Amino acid sequence: MTKRATAEDVARSAGVSKWTVIRAFTPGASIAEKSRVKVLKAAENLNYRPNLLARSLATNLTHQVAILVDDFKNPHKLPVLEMLTWQLQSEGLLAVLININEHFDHVQALLDAGQRQVDAVILFGTAFRPEMLEDDRLRGGAPLYVLARESQIVDVPAITCDTPLAIQEMCEHFYSKGYRRPAFLSGAKTLSTALGRQSAFSAFWKVHGSVPVLDFSAASYSSEHGFEAARHLFQVTPREQWPDLLMCENDALAFGAIDYIRSALKLRIPSDIAIAGFDNTPLSASPAYDLTTYEQPANEMVAAILSMILGREPRESKAFRGKLVVRSTA
Repeated sequence: MTKRATAEDVARSAGVSKWTVIRAFTPGASIAEKSRVKVLKAAENLNYRPNLLARSLATNLTHQVAILVDDFKNPHKLPVLEMLTWQLQSEGLLAVLININEHFDHVQALLDAGQRQVDAVILFGTAFRPEMLEDDRLRGGAPLYVLARESQIVDVPAITCDTPLAIQEMCEHFYSKGYRRPAFLSGAKTLSTALGRQSAFSAFWKVHGSVPVLDFSAASYSSEHGFEAARHLFQVTPREQWPDLLMCENDALAFGAIDYIRSALKLRIPSDIAIAGFDNTPLSASPAYDLTTYEQPANEMVAAILSMILGREPRESKAFRGKLVVRSTA
């Protein structure tokens, strides 16, 4: 491999000092335009790029943001990650994706991110619990942000879709269509609380005098577990009490429920039972599902979290209005 060009090499070629080279690559630094042009030309000829690691030692900023994800089976994750990493990169920030699993938990990930001196940490998953931050080893770490779920932690802002408004809009649509026997399929109970969708759903139907909401949960936010949870729901519920509306906490669960209802029960959707999801993932628009769902305002949410990381606006929880997407399943 050829030797990588240094700032000294650029300075020598441009006939300027090393500090002039450094200023030329430092946003906002004072430097004469003539000198800046000379430096950039020399850098281009030498294929020089500034050493960001060395710069971070002087600025105490690494321009790296850790993103912790623990549910890669959720189809909502990839489009949002694409948007999030693109917006970070457009601001000169590098995303460090950390896979949380049974071998590498949140505490380990936060400690690892701390050793790498990341400038911020985004919790973008479902299994995160507030008590995880009680570990004394995590004190004084990078600022934390929660994306797409509620935060019950003081000083950790959450950037979310407005859940009460979203569920209200969905339920008003269902009610107007004549559905009166609702059921709700959530993820694991220990994980879904922070989403708030089930509690808002039950509250609506309680006010509107329907029968009590049937409430079932899946082991995880995947279509496989949605299939199994739907099987359990219809096996343990007497036929005369079967719901005419099944609201699923996310699209992945809805896909699994639809597959079970069509293949095993041979029921028609929505004639026999209506199905709805949440997130408006790409597959929901497929003719195979054509799922009624709710689209989170991911672009606004990502822009807000980026503005907080960059210090353009205060660190505080924000909720944004999304959009009901009505398709044939409900």
